[in-house]
Amino acid sequence: MYFGMSMSLSRIRGFPFWLHDVPNITFRSDNEPFKQHMQRFVTRIVNMMKHEGLYYPQGGPIIISQIENEYQMVQPAFGSSGPRYVHWAAAMAVSLQTGVPWMMWSWWIVPASSFLTYGSDTQLRPPEDIAFAVALFIAQKKGSFVNYYMYHGGTNFGRFAFSYVTTSYYDGAPLDEYGLIWQPTCGHLRELHAAVKQSSEPLLFGKYSSFLLGQEQEAHVFETESKCVAFLVNVDKSQMPEVTFRHLSFQLAPKSISILSDCRRVVYETAKVKTQFGSRTAEVVQSLSDINTWRAFKEPNPLYVKKAMYTTNQLLEQLSATKDETDYLWYTVSHDYRAIGDGQLVVLNVESRAHIVHAFVNNQYVGSVHGSYDGGGNIILKTRISLKEGQNTISLLNVMVGSPDSGAHMERRVFGIRKVTIQKEKQPEQLLSNRLWGYQTTFATPTGNDAVALNLAGLGKGEVWINGESIGRYWVSFKAPSSNPSPSLYHVPRHFLRPQGNTLVLFEEMGGNPEKITVNTVSVRSRGNAGLFG
Repeated sequence: MYFGMSMSLSRIRGFPFWLHDVPNITFRSDNEPFKQHMQRFVTRIVNMMKHEGLYYPQGGPIIISQIENEYQMVQPAFGSSGPRYVHWAAAMAVSLQTGVPWMMWSWWIVPASSFLTYGSDTQLRPPEDIAFAVALFIAQKKGSFVNYYMYHGGTNFGRFAFSYVTTSYYDGAPLDEYGLIWQPTCGHLRELHAAVKQSSEPLLFGKYSSFLLGQEQEAHVFETESKCVAFLVNVDKSQMPEVTFRHLSFQLAPKSISILSDCRRVVYETAKVKTQFGSRTAEVVQSLSDINTWRAFKEPNPLYVKKAMYTTNQLLEQLSATKDETDYLWYTVSHDYRAIGDGQLVVLNVESRAHIVHAFVNNQYVGSVHGSYDGGGNIILKTRISLKEGQNTISLLNVMVGSPDSGAHMERRVFGIRKVTIQKEKQPEQLLSNRLWGYQTTFATPTGNDAVALNLAGLGKGEVWINGESIGRYWVSFKAPSSNPSPSLYHVPRHFLRPQGNTLVLFEEMGGNPEKITVNTVSVRSRGNAGLFG
């Protein structure tokens, strides 16, 4: 089996943020500053792999390497510089003489189920569909090298998730986020692998032929003098036709492939799941509902402009100001207000390229707005506020929920407040209270070896740390179109935990009740067989 990995070392599509500040740089193009840093980095990684003896000719496990990724998605933006860069990158990689092939991934065709975004419903790719795609690649393209994206799910700890993406990454993989077997996907693919391995000789050395069995049905045959395997393919998504192959009749399920050992006996059907379904459960082992175990910290709003890190008469670009070391940037301005008549109401308008904006006037919360993964563009907050006569402090908390992960000219992306205006109207309105809080408590490590998770269903949005390790951002209050909340279970690796007295710290920016948090253990169990098209 082949295991692949990609390296994402920092915040902008895997590029360290300091690269953003290199003068005259253009990412992923025929640009000398970028090529210089890219070659230095790739050379260093390759030399590290060689030093450890990890390449296949050295007896190691690395059989292939990749340079660049999904470049055809951005190449048109660079004109003639794009192809020149591609040829340079390939030549540079080959010159490093790893002893294994290099490849370059040109496009991105990944099911939406591979990652989940806040405010969207969970989509799990059916095991039948995965098996169909793999079997079709082997049969139709004579494929012999298959990558699963992903075979093992994962967790975006800390701030490593990109824009609007949850901490859980491809939880429906054969091995899920917790490393648990996800059934029936794992078992269904295991049976496919066994069927393919059983016929490896004709697949690798046999003569290939293909022909139609019907309007949307076809046969792909691999045959040596002594062995034969056939793939009967039905691409019709609704009909279940009966076909004849070598004087034998076979009924093919909709959108399915039947693998015939010795070209006679069906040993595997992509649409027929025999593996038992698994059910993952999260059992509460400790509730953190005792108010006496919590410490609360009210986060202050910046009231004094003179104490700010930056003082300027223009709006700063957020990532350049923070160097992406934090999700949060305060913009604070003093406004000298003079009322004209009684009962005047003021409307605050904020236009931002961040993901969330919280607005405060004179230390009082007045409103917030957020975007979404599919929303794009600016987010606009328009809210009524009351101002006192004279000096008023307007504080805007700009929040990023991850950095961008794709597209051309990422070094030119801008984020943060773009425009702030005040309009004067009539009719006053009552203001809300401050909602930024920090909380701290302790909890015991669950006994046993089951995976551990926190259920944060009672919270709003923020970030959680366990013994100083961030387990990621949460945004439970962002409801999906189905009205279901965004994921509330957050993976806590056991190596983050201590034998006793674990410290939990959370920053909550949208309200919520930390007393509803529970510590859970996660496990799977079988719950019956699947049907023909289950």
